[in-house]
Amino acid sequence: MPSYRIVVADGRSPRDGRFIEQIGTYNPRQADPNFTVNVERAQYWIAKGAQPSDTVRSMLKKAAKAQQQPTKTA
Repeated sequence: MPSYRIVVADGRSPRDGRFIEQIGTYNPRQADPNFTVNVERAQYWIAKGAQPSDTVRSMLKKAAKAQQQPTKTA
């Protein structure tokens, strides 16, 4: 079963090479939510000039919406 790491990597490194920091995971076969991401660290790296892939950008938007939704109480 495939699962993937969401990482911050130097663009000059090979695709499967060294990375700077792991900020989340993605499991495409799992039901939603199928990813975890540290939004604070992602925002930190984006502020430093990192460019997320389209897929990671979408995940960050979903994670930000999930954080903004109020939790339901019984």
